[in-house]
Amino acid sequence: MPFDLQPVLRGDLVGVRPLRSADFDELYQVDRDPLIWDQHPARDRYRYEVFTRFFAGSLASSALAVTSAAGDIIGSSRFHGYDQRRSEVEIGWTFLARSYWGGQANGQLKALMLGHAFRFVERVVFLVGPDNRRSQRALEEVGAVRVGSRPDAAGHDSILFEMRRPAGSTTSG
Repeated sequence: MPFDLQPVLRGDLVGVRPLRSADFDELYQVDRDPLIWDQHPARDRYRYEVFTRFFAGSLASSALAVTSAAGDIIGSSRFHGYDQRRSEVEIGWTFLARSYWGGQANGQLKALMLGHAFRFVERVVFLVGPDNRRSQRALEEVGAVRVGSRPDAAGHDSILFEMRRPAGSTTSG
């Protein structure tokens, strides 16, 4: 079974579904908060023209809309760089509305995405900008381990975090 980059996953707090072009306005309402991007390498992503390019790239890369329990868009994420031979996939480009920071939403989002990924791979990686302390802490809170560094998809230096499939689980892909 091939890795599904755009699954529909639901938890009691958040869910994910394929991002659609019709989601532009609702996602931009989340994205346009400059504080979301203050530690991110793309600090100007809240600007309309920058978000427009980001959104087009998101659609082209099979990104996911992150939704609240009520179905409202509260952010975005994606699977990237699936490598069947290395049994690895990246989870990244994740951002959530600030009203969902500090609670259980990010943990549940990662649990849903990890549960899906570990059906297919042994290892999930996360790449985070060196100055993005908030995302580094959030990954540590969900159990990711810092294992080094490597360039991200744009060639920027990034801190590499990983999570390994729990013992006793098996892949199907």
